[in-house]
Amino acid sequence: MTEDTNPQSGTPDRTDELPAERTQHIPTTGELQLDERSSLQRVGGLSTELTDVTEVEYRQLRLERVVLVGVWTQGSTTAQADSSMAELAALAETAGSEVLEGLIQRRDKPDPATYIGSGKAHELREIVLATGADTVICDGELTPAQLTALEKVVKVKVIDRTALILDIFAQHATSREGKAQVALAQMEYMLPRLRGWGESMSRQAGGRAGSNGGVGLRGPGETKIETDRRRIRERTAKLRREIREMKTSRNTKRSKRKQAVAQSVTIVGYTNAGKSSLINRMTGSGVLVHNALFATLDPTTRRMTLEDGRELVITDTVGFVRHLPTQLVEAFRSTLEEVADADLLLHIVDGSDPIPTDQISAVRTVIEQVVSEEKATAPPEILVINKIDVADPLVLAQLRGLFPQAVFISTVTGEGIDELFVAIREAIARHDVHVSVRVPYSRGDLVSRIHAEGDVLSEQHGADGTAITATVPSGLARQLASLAVPETAEQ
Repeated sequence: MTEDTNPQSGTPDRTDELPAERTQHIPTTGELQLDERSSLQRVGGLSTELTDVTEVEYRQLRLERVVLVGVWTQGSTTAQADSSMAELAALAETAGSEVLEGLIQRRDKPDPATYIGSGKAHELREIVLATGADTVICDGELTPAQLTALEKVVKVKVIDRTALILDIFAQHATSREGKAQVALAQMEYMLPRLRGWGESMSRQAGGRAGSNGGVGLRGPGETKIETDRRRIRERTAKLRREIREMKTSRNTKRSKRKQAVAQSVTIVGYTNAGKSSLINRMTGSGVLVHNALFATLDPTTRRMTLEDGRELVITDTVGFVRHLPTQLVEAFRSTLEEVADADLLLHIVDGSDPIPTDQISAVRTVIEQVVSEEKATAPPEILVINKIDVADPLVLAQLRGLFPQAVFISTVTGEGIDELFVAIREAIARHDVHVSVRVPYSRGDLVSRIHAEGDVLSEQHGADGTAITATVPSGLARQLASLAVPETAEQ
């Protein structure tokens, strides 16, 4: 996690007096990350994927030409089914794939054998042959048996929604903690799905001898797959220890921020809703912005000052998604703890999404889960509807009726940003604390901050200091606690 302050602005540019090399644009951190991410592109038509499905290795997801498969269960509408498939296509494209075809089957529940049933599986095989696809992506989390059975029918690589999201996270993680969290989630997902092919996973002979054994094969009888499972468990335990150590460092930084005056505001929301764009618009920082799902995974913290002098620490968190894999929720626990410790949540929603209410429900479900497990109280929330410049006016009208307290903004045009700052100031002001203190004359800095950041109700100068009754932010109130006096003692 990084911290930064607002960039200095207001100095006029004088390009007529500066050398040409000094007037060149200095790229931000986000622009550099985007250039690095775009430096390696896939070339179509050069796939070397093996045709034998038994050669598939889940640890090397090489997504190229894919066919999507979904199950439309009871209780969901046609719009929800279409939206789920559109999101799966966006996830596949983010991972570097070319989506060729999509297939949805209406069922009461997914088939326990092949996810979509034997008949639809053979139909899927024909689509794979016709399109030349080398991967099938299922819109759900498949059991190991379902993966194996479906691959035997379609005879190409089959992965599920969870593996796809994990692959995207592995591509986009940049920090040491982010990479460790993704690796832990991948190990936990991989462990029950390990399988072997051919002689590489054959059992050792143990105490037997003969055609199946002989010299060099007598031993404990451990299979190669059991050896791999043991190594994964050891690696998982090591990753958990490393993440716990990183969590200690994160908790230390968080406790230092709590002791400071600045109040914490955490931005949460669905992936690609505009969280990084919002923090850039509010603080002027150069966080990576990319129109892709899960473009940024590592939390970013920036400091800013409101017009009334209040200092805020704004933290951008990892994006959420429908059916977020449980492995990721567990692995990113230390990151999501920022939600429970925040003084205010900015819940940003993509107003251009066909069903934004589903996004709101998905995000609030994860927030409630994190807050309950932390045994904390959910912080107050400001609902922020973003992308109103491209959203359907009818959808926006419905959102205004459902959420009258929401703030409607556009991080691209800047519309509504001033109203958002007003809402933040009002929400933060609700946590102001009434204090009565006597400040020594040697601490004139505290008196100045009380006037700058709080509302002074009364002020009297005495022989031993300045007696002040005021309403101040909770962070400043904590620093003034040692100077508190009863209000009757001020007279």
